[in-house]
Amino acid sequence: MNDTNEVRERLLAEDEKYRNPAARKKDIIKTVIIIFLAAMLVLTFFSNTIMNKSLPEISTESATSGKLTERIRGKGVVESNQAYNVTVDNNFVIERIHVKMGQEVRKGDVLFTVNTVDDDKLAEAEEALENLKLDYESALLKEPTDYSSEDQQIRAARAALNEAIAKRDAASGNDSRANAAKDTYKANKAEFSRLTNVKSKIEDTISAIDMDSYVAAAPEYSGDLAALNSAAMAAEDEYSEAYSMFQIAIEKGENAELAKSDADAKKSARDAARDAYNNAKSSIRADLVAKLADTESTLDRLENAINDFNNEFGESAGNTYESLAQDVEDKQNALETLIISLNKTKQTDSISNRREALTLESKKKAIDKQQEKVDKMKKESADSDIKSKYDGVISSINVSPNETTTPGSSLATIDLVDSGFTLQFTVENSKVKKLKKGIEAEVMNNWKGDITAVLSEIKNDTTSGGKNKILVFDISGDVDSGESLDISIPCGSGSYDTIVPKSAVKQDNDGKYVLTVRSKSTPLGNRYYVERVSVNEEASDEVSTAVSGGVNRGDYIITASSKPITAGDQVRIKDK
Repeated sequence: MNDTNEVRERLLAEDEKYRNPAARKKDIIKTVIIIFLAAMLVLTFFSNTIMNKSLPEISTESATSGKLTERIRGKGVVESNQAYNVTVDNNFVIERIHVKMGQEVRKGDVLFTVNTVDDDKLAEAEEALENLKLDYESALLKEPTDYSSEDQQIRAARAALNEAIAKRDAASGNDSRANAAKDTYKANKAEFSRLTNVKSKIEDTISAIDMDSYVAAAPEYSGDLAALNSAAMAAEDEYSEAYSMFQIAIEKGENAELAKSDADAKKSARDAARDAYNNAKSSIRADLVAKLADTESTLDRLENAINDFNNEFGESAGNTYESLAQDVEDKQNALETLIISLNKTKQTDSISNRREALTLESKKKAIDKQQEKVDKMKKESADSDIKSKYDGVISSINVSPNETTTPGSSLATIDLVDSGFTLQFTVENSKVKKLKKGIEAEVMNNWKGDITAVLSEIKNDTTSGGKNKILVFDISGDVDSGESLDISIPCGSGSYDTIVPKSAVKQDNDGKYVLTVRSKSTPLGNRYYVERVSVNEEASDEVSTAVSGGVNRGDYIITASSKPITAGDQVRIKDK
């Protein structure tokens, strides 16, 4: 009975609550709050999983310690130490090719059968010869040099000087003024005249130095410059002639080593003569500039003293002894200027004549060379064989049947196998510190097993601005010119405290570095972040690199990432 009453009372209370709007609103708010808190709990629980799915995934390896054998890798092309280019001196049509690539030939073997050029080619050569002769004959037509006008001017100036001297001498006994100051005045005038002439000579010498022409240069100021310049020009001519002989030897297919050696020696002599001339010219010019400044300063002082004398004693009438003497001096200077100018013109004309003579000589040589070409074309038979001059192996054939050759072009290349083979490639300066000449390298693609590569030379790479070196290897074994080889050079083994994967070492403008993983504890678990650590590369092989710096054994090194990453980025570690 009591239980029934309690149930009835509870139902009545709930019915009353339902009928009361305020109580019903309170229950709704409570229900909403419970639902919100439940949702926040679920989102918090799954937030770590959702965030991890969006982070870059990385792969890591631990830094280790141990031994590392450092190697330098490179690739190069096998080249013959000496090759012979088969060339011709005329235009021929290739009738038949008797050899093929890689074929071994002996001295005297027939390589190509050719026939001579047609009549049109001969006609062109003869026309070129006639044009060269016409050009040479035209260059010979030159008017003779005439200096009659300059000679007339000098005669007139000399007559004016003699007249001025007569007037000055006539006035010398009548002028008695300022005798006490005349000695000083005359000394000043003489010194002014002398220094003016000195100044002119210095200026002419400086100008001559600047133009490299010492016709008007004063010998007392120019020193040995004229001789040094002539020696430099002569050395230049000797070098040009030697280099021409070297070029001719190459064109004729002769052994050009002696001609090249002579040309190199003449080049060294030319450079030495040119340096000696330029050094002397620079030194003498600097001295002359300083001397010119001192001379101009003294001339200003003397001019002021002369003007003071004239102003004080009234020597501006123009008929005094001093004025007449000045007129004599002016006319004397004018005469000397005309003479110097004529001599300079003659010297310039002499140099021009020499240059024209050299030009004529060059034109004459061109005619002789073209004449020889025409004569040779006329004498050549309709068909002829081109034979090998040496024993060797055909490394390239540069022509095809029915192709027309050009003078000096290479028809084929023959490697002189007795001279051996070489291979070279470029590496950074820092990588060659542990290398020594004579070390034997490993040929990675040595499929036949009989190829050896020995480091024979380490030389500078002039094209890299001093950043790289060129490694040269002597190659022996069953190889052919043009074959590509992969070379691996051991640089010795060593023990290192920290070794990381080679692919993990990167470089930017601040140097080399690796990316490591830094962990941070949070209420929801560990978070992982990228950290940049600068390192120094100590040694490396194909897969690993020994480093020093901020990395220690056991550190986790990032080796790969699913997305681009930088220092400070949060990441997730790939499950292994």
